[in-house]
Amino acid sequence: MILHKFSPTINKQFSIALKQRVNDYFQTNELNQNANGEMITKTVLMLLFYIAPLGVILFAGLSNLYVLFGLWMIMGVGKSLIGMSVMHDNLHGSYTKKKWVSEFVGALSTWSIGIDPAIWKIQHNVLHHTYTNIDHADEDIESRYIFRFTPNQPRRWFHRFQHLYAPVFYSLLTFIWIIAKDFIKLFNYKSKGLIKPGHNFTKHVMTIVARKVFYVAVFLVAPTFMLPYSFGIVFLMFLSMHLVAGLILSLVFQPAHVVPTSSFTETEEVMIEENWQVHQLLTTSNFGMNSRLLSWLIGGLNFQVEHHLFPNICHVHYPKLAKIVQKTAAEFNIPYYAQKSFGAAVMNHFIMLRDLGRQDKIEIAFTPAVAGN
Repeated sequence: MILHKFSPTINKQFSIALKQRVNDYFQTNELNQNANGEMITKTVLMLLFYIAPLGVILFAGLSNLYVLFGLWMIMGVGKSLIGMSVMHDNLHGSYTKKKWVSEFVGALSTWSIGIDPAIWKIQHNVLHHTYTNIDHADEDIESRYIFRFTPNQPRRWFHRFQHLYAPVFYSLLTFIWIIAKDFIKLFNYKSKGLIKPGHNFTKHVMTIVARKVFYVAVFLVAPTFMLPYSFGIVFLMFLSMHLVAGLILSLVFQPAHVVPTSSFTETEEVMIEENWQVHQLLTTSNFGMNSRLLSWLIGGLNFQVEHHLFPNICHVHYPKLAKIVQKTAAEFNIPYYAQKSFGAAVMNHFIMLRDLGRQDKIEIAFTPAVAGN
């Protein structure tokens, strides 16, 4: 199913030059585009950050509610880190080319988080990455009635408060995903023809059910039996983990595409009058590029420009690629958007939400904001 196509001629030389320079970088430095030793170490640490607190909860005999809630929240941080630093790369195919390693890492991450990888790939890899910020194609900017994420979407009276209530709904991201999203999306994608012909739909449903049952058994049922508290209290702990994870993930992904510099497209035409690579630059913004700690923690997602241009390359290479992309964009007079810090990116996202909620039309700022190196 092809929703839109991008111009093969507009800014063609930019795309050719960029691809050639990136390929030359890896060949000259004799580097593999996939995970390296740093990434393997990170994978182990991220999984421990998530699983170790659960081990303490189940077997340490703790009864202090404050400590237990704290451990669940730490698990929420760990869940988000696995999603951003391990699962994300693996589902993009940038972690490794070895099938058995990819399947092993994929099973560890998706079964421990409880989501369906096939649904993720359709929504994120196909729809979001291909049709970034295009209304009715990129599901990441769907309004879902309660939000107005683009100037092309209808403005309702309560949207003037969306910058205030957004954190509440953002925090529910992974919880809704666990209980309903995978099922809703599976049936939705089938009706839209996004599921490949020959797909065993019944088997897919049963696999999703099995993954959910395993996840709930490990992360909710087992703690209910092991802890000296009622199911209701344990459920609140479980929920607190999801609220932390959902908020972190939302605040990392949303400021990359819904900020004052972002371009948004609404069209019924199949052809988009722009080059795909340039479209990614116009719709995406980096943040905190000089923070090695931030980049390490969130899987290089502060380099969203590079990630969108080269999703098949592991995120550990993004800081080096950013210099190549910046230089090439400057030579061809193409904007490269970046904000100095994560805090600035989050603030500008909420400013954008506020403006979208108060104004029918807003002026999109197209002044490049290139971060220093």
